[in-house]
Amino acid sequence: MNSILEIENLSVVFSTESGDVPAVRGVSLRVEPGETLALVGESGSGKSTVALAALGLLPGNARASGGVSVGGTDVVGAGEAELARLRGRTASMVFQEPATALDPLTRIGKQIAEVVRNHRDVSRQEAAAEAVELLRRVGIPEPERRASAFPFQLSGGQRQRVVIAMAIANSPGLLVADEPTTALDVTVQAEILDLLRALAADSGTGVLLVTHNMGVVADFADRVAVMLEGEIVETGAVEDVLLRPTHEYTRRLLAAVPRLAVTVTGSGGGSVVGEEAEGAPVVELRDVSVQFGRGPRAVRALEEVSLTVRAGETVGLVGESGSGKSTAARVALGLVVPESGGVSLFGADLRKARGRARRALLAGVGVVLQDPVASLDARMSVAECVAEPLRVHRRGMGAVERRERVAEVLELVRLPRELARRGPRELSGGQRQRVSLARALVLEPRLLVADEPTSALDVSVQQTVLEVITELQAELGFACLFVSHDLAVVQQFAGRVVVMRGGRVEEQGPTMSTLLHPETAYTRRLIAAVPVPDPVLQRERRERRLALGTGAGA
Repeated sequence: MNSILEIENLSVVFSTESGDVPAVRGVSLRVEPGETLALVGESGSGKSTVALAALGLLPGNARASGGVSVGGTDVVGAGEAELARLRGRTASMVFQEPATALDPLTRIGKQIAEVVRNHRDVSRQEAAAEAVELLRRVGIPEPERRASAFPFQLSGGQRQRVVIAMAIANSPGLLVADEPTTALDVTVQAEILDLLRALAADSGTGVLLVTHNMGVVADFADRVAVMLEGEIVETGAVEDVLLRPTHEYTRRLLAAVPRLAVTVTGSGGGSVVGEEAEGAPVVELRDVSVQFGRGPRAVRALEEVSLTVRAGETVGLVGESGSGKSTAARVALGLVVPESGGVSLFGADLRKARGRARRALLAGVGVVLQDPVASLDARMSVAECVAEPLRVHRRGMGAVERRERVAEVLELVRLPRELARRGPRELSGGQRQRVSLARALVLEPRLLVADEPTSALDVSVQQTVLEVITELQAELGFACLFVSHDLAVVQQFAGRVVVMRGGRVEEQGPTMSTLLHPETAYTRRLIAAVPVPDPVLQRERRERRLALGTGAGA
């Protein structure tokens, strides 16, 4: 059997203003037809560079040496015309964020049809019909109607399915999937992995899967290659690498993965683990309803939602995209005004607070968002970003006092003071997220609202950020509303959990008892969709999940 992908002694060097930066050093690997090889490692390990090199997609400042062969075609040194014939026909790529791969101004069907016609001599009508069939094949409901939709009219999971449809349009022998499920909810992620698994089995397509999610690796991969600082440090069958790792780095990586504690679940019952916090309510939503838009296109985002976060406690808010969890958090922040129901913040009616009184209330709330790049001003230094809330809410504070406070809070989040002069884009993802945390805590808030603060981070960086938040909460005593779709993180981090579905609270209670003994079928499906980094256990969980049914919403 000939390998669909052969990489021999690949090295990649990037030319920068500061000199040459080696990204990949002497990497060799193979992918056989019908096989999935997972390439894992933290950000900066070189795994995405290897994936780009496999398809000849390296940027202009990269120099590659060594051998890369896809379906018998030499990629290193190949001309652009030869690479264009290769991409989409012999090999295709599925990117992490479908928004970067889809034209927002072109209808879905037309985009897929263009991929078909780029590599095959078919008519527009034939390509359009094939686009509809591809949408049906990847599980898009009402494919004829969806073919005329624009990308923004589809959910995140549906957009990722469209990208997969484009990738398989010409039956490639190799599929390169770079973090294809990172931004997806666990149920949608499970469905996408089911789809890729079926495609590989049906067509014999080899898959190079680039990811830092060890649960996805356990669920989907046949073999694993672990990268560290541009080199492969361990490779082998998925069960050997994940259950019997030989390299210290692999062991550290696996140790940092949050593990979802699971037991046999029933309909309710079970012992209650932990009690509701006894402190005064810091934020409280009472029968809150929110509607976006008017008339036939109106969307009901929240329906009579009630939840409470008390002083010193962490409440996890979980659910799929569209469940309403982020809208509920925005209501708590005063960013969305409900059409009915009550919202109290620190005992005051937030809906009635105006002017200076409202600003004083909101000064007691810190916010950490999923993407620190979007929430930090790239034109400011780290020190200026962290100090901005002080300039807005503590106008009497002098410049010297502000600098001292910024230095204190940077130290609290385990960042060296010398980083204060740098810009956000000069930091790693984990450092930027800790800058966002420092900014959120600089006013010593009584409530921290964290909306998916670790979903885009590597597991070891995620662990560090969560440890910092936990330590600071113990020291400073703030309450935390933690919005996430990662149930393993919520189980580790939150004392209570609120499960949302379709704008309503599905169930809520102490985290351990709710996740170990869920009362509703929806929560059981949600838990069953979480992949665990144990290939043997994950196969059993996948079978149970399929027996339960995955539900809709992809």
